[in-house]
Amino acid sequence: MPLYICATPIGHLDDVSARLLQTLREVALICAEDTRLTQRLLSRYDIHTPLSSVHQHTHPGKISALADRLHGGESLALVTDSGTPGISDPGPALVRAAAARGVDVIPIPGPCALVAALSISGFDAQKFSFLGFLPRKPGKLKKALQSTLARQETLVLYESPHRVKKLLEALVEVAPEHPVVACRELTKKFEETLRGTAAEILAILSPRKEILGEWVVVIGAGAGAVSAGSYEDED
Repeated sequence: MPLYICATPIGHLDDVSARLLQTLREVALICAEDTRLTQRLLSRYDIHTPLSSVHQHTHPGKISALADRLHGGESLALVTDSGTPGISDPGPALVRAAAARGVDVIPIPGPCALVAALSISGFDAQKFSFLGFLPRKPGKLKKALQSTLARQETLVLYESPHRVKKLLEALVEVAPEHPVVACRELTKKFEETLRGTAAEILAILSPRKEILGEWVVVIGAGAGAVSAGSYEDED
C-alpha cells in the first residue's frame, strides 16, 4: 500500500483539502514530526487515526520497520508540523526506505511556506533557489549569501525569529540594493509582510523588543525600487 506525503496547514487550520482529510482518515497510521501538534489538526476534523512520531532523530530501525509495514500492505501518511514534508522538514529517510521496497510514494499536495511567500513577493519565479536555513556564523552566512546572489535569480530562505535581524544585517552588507520581501506568521493571526531593501526592513524591526514567529525571506535577483512598508492582518 502507498506512503502518502501529506502537506498540512502552515498556520490556518482551514487550509486543508478534502483529499487530505480523506487520506488521514483512511491510512493505518499517521507518521508525524510532533504528534502533539498533529493531534490539534486531527481533533479539529474529528480524525482518530493512530499517530507515531517520525522526525529527524528517529532511529533508522524504526524507519525500516515502518517501511516493512508499507511493504506488508498497510498504507501510511507522513506529515510534519506544518507545510510539505521534506521541504526543510523530516521526510526523505522514510521516502527512500519505502521506495527501496517498491512501495508507491504519493504526494497529497497543499500548503508550503516558501511557495506562499514567493507567490506574494512580486519577484520573478520562473527561476529561483530555495536555501532553507543559512549558516549561523556571520562569516559563513555572508559567504553563503554572496555565492547564491551571484546566480542572479530570486532566492527564498527560512529564518528563525531570533536570527532574522542578523540575516538582514548581513544582507545590508552584501546586497544593499536588492529588494527583499520578509514574511512572518504566514496564514496565522499576526501575519505580516514587509517590503523594501534589507536596510529598510531592518529599520522597521530594530525598535521591536521581541520578534515572534518564523520568517520566510525572499530576495529579488537585482537592485530595484521597492518602497518600505508593512501589511498586517489580525483577522
